[in-house]
Amino acid sequence: MTALAGAVSRDELARALEGCARGDRSSLRRLYDQLAPQMIGVALRLLRRRDLAEEVVQDTFLRIWEKAGTFDPARGEPATWMFAILRHRALNVLRGEGRTELVDDFEPMGLASEDADAEHVVIALSENGALRRCLERLEPLRRNAIILAYARGLSHGELAGRLGIPLGTAKSWIRRGLLSLRQCMA
Repeated sequence: MTALAGAVSRDELARALEGCARGDRSSLRRLYDQLAPQMIGVALRLLRRRDLAEEVVQDTFLRIWEKAGTFDPARGEPATWMFAILRHRALNVLRGEGRTELVDDFEPMGLASEDADAEHVVIALSENGALRRCLERLEPLRRNAIILAYARGLSHGELAGRLGIPLGTAKSWIRRGLLSLRQCMA
């Protein structure tokens, strides 16, 4: 997920998480300064309301601060871990509001005008990285679905609408793709 972290390296993010685990507030500030703009973008795509997106991002950083000691670099990338917290928080907000119009009007989200499509996200990953190698083993449509969900913040409903597939298919592609990635990375 190097593309998500912008100019910040994996090591810098991991050091900042270690600092958070030790109670170093400047480490949390560094994480916030580097990742908050991207997190707000992902949260906006999921929630479609700026006030909720900002609230979820703030809550995400609180959880990062509280849970930084549980991050295990052997199990994944720091940015992936932090963006997963964000995504779970945003989806919990959606569930709490009983929001169901997840596939309506997905074109204005502007994925086509994003800086990079799913294939470019994979290309941006380190050539020697395990995540890239494992993503490349997935069937292209399923790889695309996973990247859209985790790098662009699309929900299962939005994926189904964007890819023109049934909701159950989108859910199973994500579930099976993540299982394949987990097995490959192990």
